[in-house]
Amino acid sequence: TRGDGENGEDITANVKTIGAIPLRLQGAGFPQTLEVRGEIYMPLADFHSFNDAAVAAGTKALVNPRNGAAGSLRQLDSRMTAKRPLSMFCYSAGLTGDWSPDEHWQVLEGFAKWGLRTNSAAQCVTGLAGCVDYIAALESKRPELAYEIDGVVIKINDLALQGELGNVTRKPRWAIAYKYAAQEATTTVEEVEFQVGRTGAVTPVARLAPVFVGGVTVSNATLHNMDEIKRLDLHVHDTVIVHRAGDVLPKVVKVVAKKRPKKAKAIKIPQRCPSCDTKLTQDTEEVVLRCLNGQCPAQQKELIKHFASRLALDIEGLGDKLVELLLEEKLVATSADLFHLTPEQVAELPRMGPKSAENLIKAIDTSRTTTLPRFLYALGIREVGEATAAALANHFGKLEPILSADVETFETIDDVGPIVAERIRSHFDDPDQLETLRALQAAGVQWSESEPQSQAAGELPLANQTWVLTGTLESLKRSEAKAKLIALGAKVAGSVSAKTTQVVAGPGAGSKLAKAESLEVPVMDEAGLLEFFAQHLGDD
Repeated sequence: TRGDGENGEDITANVKTIGAIPLRLQGAGFPQTLEVRGEIYMPLADFHSFNDAAVAAGTKALVNPRNGAAGSLRQLDSRMTAKRPLSMFCYSAGLTGDWSPDEHWQVLEGFAKWGLRTNSAAQCVTGLAGCVDYIAALESKRPELAYEIDGVVIKINDLALQGELGNVTRKPRWAIAYKYAAQEATTTVEEVEFQVGRTGAVTPVARLAPVFVGGVTVSNATLHNMDEIKRLDLHVHDTVIVHRAGDVLPKVVKVVAKKRPKKAKAIKIPQRCPSCDTKLTQDTEEVVLRCLNGQCPAQQKELIKHFASRLALDIEGLGDKLVELLLEEKLVATSADLFHLTPEQVAELPRMGPKSAENLIKAIDTSRTTTLPRFLYALGIREVGEATAAALANHFGKLEPILSADVETFETIDDVGPIVAERIRSHFDDPDQLETLRALQAAGVQWSESEPQSQAAGELPLANQTWVLTGTLESLKRSEAKAKLIALGAKVAGSVSAKTTQVVAGPGAGSKLAKAESLEVPVMDEAGLLEFFAQHLGDD
């Protein structure tokens, strides 16, 4: 699976049970190395047939095709996956060996020729008008499709142009999704509660009479803030229309005012934190209410959840329910306390046995070794997401210079403006936050550091250069090589063009290496790259 873009789950054994995926390519002309990307799904007719059989047999039915497909792929026993009605559409390629297609459409044509299923509804169109016409045409056919869709993905056809445009964090600049209107349903608001997030933001949440919409049963919907409640003129006991934004997040979109009952109650703005009873504050520049008590139990709970999340320290097995149990039993108070848990303590928790406890402690121990960007993101600094955490790590190279930097220094970094700079400085000025950070270091949380790259972007050695990595790197992960190149000022692209400055080619390099040679772009092997890093970053 794609996971976080670098680490995913190995589901090979399960995928091999899917009849729509050939175990061998058909025909001729395919490359020796071919990485195929696509989506596994459950056809609607097969979904309903499976559920009918499950109900008849007295077993559990699947909630919807999307969750059913995802759950089927994560089965520990591939024989269970084999019983599920799964199929697959292939939509792009990664490594292509000695095959050098120029267009995305050529990739799809190659797939079809070699027995890999592609979506027959896909089309190659010209210009914005062509895209708009296609979107409208497919929407009219949506009710008749054999599978569920929530929109259309529009991609640039020219693969070289895709490479020039590149990606931001985990999203490509050369593709965009157009989402169709979400499915809607009507229900009633039974209550409005206020929840406290990891940054102290207090968010109203509507508790709804359960309603089935967009393939799932919805009983909660965020209301964002009090301004949204005023805009909707929402009262408790109102009848409302809800939909799943992007077919994922439940949202209240409208109040049916004519159905408002006499018992309807206005929603009052809370004055004190529902978790710690601290007086709430509201910044003049934002509409969000906040609890400024850093020791607020609700904030600590959300901070620990964030710390253990996939894009942070990625502690496998430490889900929301378990975090809540650990806090309730007073086994942890901050994220640093996780590293002092014992298998015996965890095994005593409800629904946890010795084996599960041992696995969790191993996962926590494994997470001690991380990267500086992940660690900074895991701290839960307000306004600091993955991209900003990476920018900080690339600029400073080490943690200590970040802790001592002033607001003006932070503002010199790409992706950091005045507000974010203030947030970072305030976080590290907070004695409680600094104490937790030092406790994490004392618990053995560590990462490799590099020399500070505090030069202005234009002064970095690889400023205004475009590098391409291809083939297999044996001494370091591709993500590590990419991070080091970015730290030196380079843009790392996905394909070779006339604008490419340097290609790094490892074993298995195919079409990109051939294209570099045809364009006379300089090529470096992994040994040369390591020597380059040693010279410019002081790497051993």
